[in-house]
Amino acid sequence: MYRRIETAGGDPAAVQVVAVTKGFGPDAVTAAADAGLTDVGENYAQELVAKAAAVSQSVRWHFLGGLQRNKIPALAPVVDRWDSVARVAEGEAIARRQPAAEVLVEVDLSGAPGRNGVAPADVPDVVTALADMGLVVRGLMAVAPRDGPARPAFKTVRELADQLGLPERSMGMSADLEDAVAEGSTTVRIGRALFGDRPQGSAR
Repeated sequence: MYRRIETAGGDPAAVQVVAVTKGFGPDAVTAAADAGLTDVGENYAQELVAKAAAVSQSVRWHFLGGLQRNKIPALAPVVDRWDSVARVAEGEAIARRQPAAEVLVEVDLSGAPGRNGVAPADVPDVVTALADMGLVVRGLMAVAPRDGPARPAFKTVRELADQLGLPERSMGMSADLEDAVAEGSTTVRIGRALFGDRPQGSAR
């Protein structure tokens, strides 16, 4: 993994790897932590809460999925960073339960129905609103469009983060890590390249 980051022009010491254990059991979290990957990401509230209770290692939990406000009370005691905030109302719910929480704003790079995120033109207003309520907006997060090249989309996120003075850009997964790192990603979210394909019958 770190070799791929270096080959893409990134500094392995400066690009954070979040191990995404969606669909795998707590043993995957334990294996990641034992390998030194102590930042762990989950997409589903129930999975994150269950694994946090089952794992003895100290890990930093990232919530990566679309947020439902009714799940925030259960997540707030264990989530260390909310990586996919897409609405001001979500920020308000987080701020009530976890004042000064660290958050990333998810940017919608496709505009496709059902995709989580904020349209690029609306990102500055959302960032300002979240900061005004006391949340620590560390940066932006994005998933590349399903159709079309990833690198121009990641460039959009980098430029937005630069304009807003935000230090972190969480972009890139197993398939498009190199494009993301070449465009200045500071965090890559890696599941399949670490753990293989998710088990059949796991959550989507």
